[in-house]
Amino acid sequence: MEFQIPEFVWPNFSEEKYKNAPDIKLGKVEKDGVAPDGFYLTTHMPTFYKKDGEWLFPEHNSLNCVAVYKDGKIVIEEIRDLAVGEEVVLSTKGDLESGILIYREGFPKSLYSAEGKAVETSFSEDYDKLFELMQHERDREDGYIVWVLGPSVVFDYDTRHALNKLAENGYIDCLLGGNAMCTHDLEGGFLQTALGQNIYTQENVPMGHYNHLDLLNEVRMAGSIKNFIAAGNVKDGIIKTLSDMDIPFVLSGSIRDDGPLPEVIGDTERALSETKKELDKATLIICIATMLHSLSVANMASSYRIRKDGNVTPVYMYSIDVTENVVHKVGATREHMAFVPMVTNVQDFVVNCEKALVTPADRVFQDAMKIPESEYVEIKNNEQTERGDI
Repeated sequence: MEFQIPEFVWPNFSEEKYKNAPDIKLGKVEKDGVAPDGFYLTTHMPTFYKKDGEWLFPEHNSLNCVAVYKDGKIVIEEIRDLAVGEEVVLSTKGDLESGILIYREGFPKSLYSAEGKAVETSFSEDYDKLFELMQHERDREDGYIVWVLGPSVVFDYDTRHALNKLAENGYIDCLLGGNAMCTHDLEGGFLQTALGQNIYTQENVPMGHYNHLDLLNEVRMAGSIKNFIAAGNVKDGIIKTLSDMDIPFVLSGSIRDDGPLPEVIGDTERALSETKKELDKATLIICIATMLHSLSVANMASSYRIRKDGNVTPVYMYSIDVTENVVHKVGATREHMAFVPMVTNVQDFVVNCEKALVTPADRVFQDAMKIPESEYVEIKNNEQTERGDI
């Protein structure tokens, strides 16, 4: 079944209220990384800006950023990226009287998620829509599916297998995460443990608490993750699969990282910039078991994309976590637009995606229901008569 993307309805700019609205006011940046007084703080909602009588629509948006007028367009920038001489939109209200139209009505009400989903909620319909959406974006020329993973996702044998299959079948275009996720995935492929536990039996191995540190030392000695994998040290795992397939992954560091791995970006501003490059391509975002990275992505990622065919489509964001507080925080940050919370076991979620999208459903059903060949006997006239194989 083809996923139906909600249609974006453009404002009727011939209406008097839009025709009579003034142009935006602009203030010049006088110091790099410092916005002028009275700057407008952006929202996730689709927003238009009037300049020289024309309503301009930025290619991407983001939360808590600034709108910059350059080369006849509106560009949304982080405050830290502002350069001297740039012209920033000024407004403290963000209304028509300031030449700004925040257009929540562009997408239908059905696009906005309801608050209050809990672990008791049934997510069957959400799963079905997600599977359709993943197939839709995988098959589109400009589809770009971004996964955001926390470390617990790579601790389980079946989940690691499912992630690999999803990547191999085109359902992962980019991976975002941190040092821990990548370290423990590589540890699993190198020593078959995660934090010293066997990834299949979950049993602690002798001196296992050294394993992730031994892994870090080995990778740092090799100089890079790619070098370490190329040397044949890693048997499996999502990082190995992505590396072999040349699928990008961005690893953002934190103050508590062990090591860290050579590719982990410790400079916060550079990590945000590299992450934003990937998020600007995103058409679907799936965040699993990480409050830190999910919230940062929820802030930075645009809520819509202008596709190659000119249509404006929402960027759906799924937040999957076993803790209700996490998905509710992410939803609030996303302003509940094109946001789907799923409070469930994250390992089960990944395996369900693989079974639905990669493993043929009819084969799974048939295998589960198949009656094994066996011998049986029929009781007839108090005598046992052998009938042989079914």
